Formats: sequence, C-alpha cells, structure tokens
Amino acid sequence: MEPPPETLIIGAGPAGLAVAACLKQRRVSCVIVERATTVGSSWHRHYERLHLHTDRAHSALPYLDFPAETPRYPSREQLIAYLDHYARHFELSPRLGEAVQSVQPCEGGWTTTTTRGVHRSRQLVVATGYNAVPRVPQWPGQERFQGRILHSSEYLNGAPFRGQRVLVVGFGNSGGEIAIDLHEHGAQVALSVRGAVNVIPREILGLPILAISIPLSRLPARVADALAAPLLRLTVGDITRLGFRKLAVGPITQIRTTSRVPLIDIGTLRLIREGHIEVLGDVRTVSERTVSFADDGSRSFDAIVLATGFQPGVDRFLGPEAQGKTGLYFCGFRVSPTGMLRDIAHEARAIAEHIVRAAAARLSATHGAAR
Repeated sequence: MEPPPETLIIGAGPAGLAVAACLKQRRVSCVIVERATTVGSSWHRHYERLHLHTDRAHSALPYLDFPAETPRYPSREQLIAYLDHYARHFELSPRLGEAVQSVQPCEGGWTTTTTRGVHRSRQLVVATGYNAVPRVPQWPGQERFQGRILHSSEYLNGAPFRGQRVLVVGFGNSGGEIAIDLHEHGAQVALSVRGAVNVIPREILGLPILAISIPLSRLPARVADALAAPLLRLTVGDITRLGFRKLAVGPITQIRTTSRVPLIDIGTLRLIREGHIEVLGDVRTVSERTVSFADDGSRSFDAIVLATGFQPGVDRFLGPEAQGKTGLYFCGFRVSPTGMLRDIAHEARAIAEHIVRAAAARLSATHGAAR
C-alpha cells in the first residue's frame, strides 16, 4: 500500500500549489486534493476581462517566475497558463475531482474524508482560498425584480448587456473592472457604493503600486498612510467630488483593520468623471424594474451585477474542534497591502520551513528518548 503522505493539502489553487512546491523542494511528501477538475479552478470561472491588479514581478509563486514575455499585469488566461505550467514544472499531480467532506484531528495528525476515501496525514494545509463562497445580499422586494440578478462569479463579459441599464453593486476591484467592461460593451452603468471608500492607483509615477506599498507596509499603518497621502492626492484626486465618501483612515490602515482592499483604479474613475458611470448610494429596496437608494432616489435597471465579494467557506468541512491543533496550517487567507499572490509565496515558504523544523524536532526528541 502507498504510505500516507506527511502533509495533505486541500486546494490546488495558487496557495496549494505553492505549498506543495516548497515541500517538494525540501523532500517532504504531500498530496493535494482539489474538488474541481482543474488547477486554479477559481481563475477559470472569473470574468474574461480580468487582469491581475498587482504586477508580475511581485506576483510569482516560489521558485518559478512568470515567462519573460508576460506583460506587467498578467491576464486571467496568462495566470491560468502559469499555474498549469507551475504544476507541471514541479511535477505536482493534484487529485482532481476529489472534494473534502470533513476533517478531524486524530492521534498523530489528521483524518480527512473525501468523496473518494479517507486520508491520514501528520500535517494538514488548508489552501481553499479566501474567495470560495459568493456573498449574495438580499433586499426587500428583490424576488419581484423582472431583470437578471447575478453574482460577479457568474459574470463572463458585458456582451449580453449591450444597450441595457445595469447596476453594479459593490466598489471593490471586481466591481470597478466589471463596470468598465459593461461600459465597453455598450451598457449604461451605475455603481452602488454602500459606505466610505479609499481608492489607490495601479501605478504611481510609472511604478507598480506594490513597489511603493511594500516598503510602506513595514511602518506603522498611520505613518505609512500619512507618507502616501500626498502621492494619492496627486494621482487620484478628490474622490468626494465624484459622489464618494472618503474613509477617515488611509488604505493601509483600512486593510489592516478591516481586511478589505481599497479599489485599485484601472480606469473606473475616469469613466465616472466623464459621466459614463453614475455613482449611487446603498441599495434600500428593489421592485419589478426599479431600485431605490439611500439619499439617491430610485432608478430603473434591466440587470443587477452583485460584486459583493466572497467568504472562505472553510466551515463546510473544518469544525471548531480542529482549531488550535498541532499540524494545521492555512495559506492564502491573509489580506494585506503587499498583494495576495506575493503573500501566498511568503506563507508557503514559511509553512514548509515550519513543517521541516517540526519534523527535525520530533526526530531529535525520539533519539533523545532512545538514549
């Protein structure tokens, strides 16, 4: 029989692949299980226009850069190709189409039950991603709406909405880019923005935003925000003139205190300034064709796109009894001002190093006991 792996990894997205590659470099056996039929499955489902908002130099996984011909901001298709190449390069063979049903701590490690059997491992790495389960809000009267309501996870491109009045709910990076895509496909677009926001540019003076936010992130958040404020005023301007409410704290403080990333602007503000996208407040009620807003009256729409984010959904298989147990690791769940993929690369290395050190400590203890 095949010996059980030292580590079981749940998820074959960027985080799972990165951890597996780091473990393999250190000759630690591992198995990856993935409920989808492809690696990087969430990237296959994203809307077509999507590009990374972080530059390729700060977005590569451990030990393998993006191909030299990749543009500064890789497209969805280029990231998918990179993840496929990454898995082949390190000879990772995830068990695709195998969904985890439950995880339980046991003597000496973990018991993971999947749709294909039971795995036992000393360590368990949960790498299913921060954006696993769509958040779908509900409003009074929503069931009566006669147009289409879809979450951003169902949105592919703006072609079906040409000539329609479309409301995009949410002002994160998905909402901002989907609004651009809808406009480019000939839709009349409005954005519903619930609260106060921050906006940062993708580049400042030709430098990717991460080249600036990484050194700033080493400082106290309020100090970093104070240093960045003049640059943001220069590049972004006064967003209150466009109908937004400005957050009282800066972008780095926002991320650290709320785990929410400000909009990285790639053209949304320009379209708002030019009058192509209308900014509205929080949704209050929905009727057959009309949506009413806080302090903004009501408007008629043919469709509503919910760019309202996701939640991890780890509680589907991991119960509270697992929390705090030895040998349990999470990768890809931290929101920081230095980029999700960059953080995944750092976390993967740290997890692999910790697993190796723990194994060495166990071996030392065993030899000590034997003497």
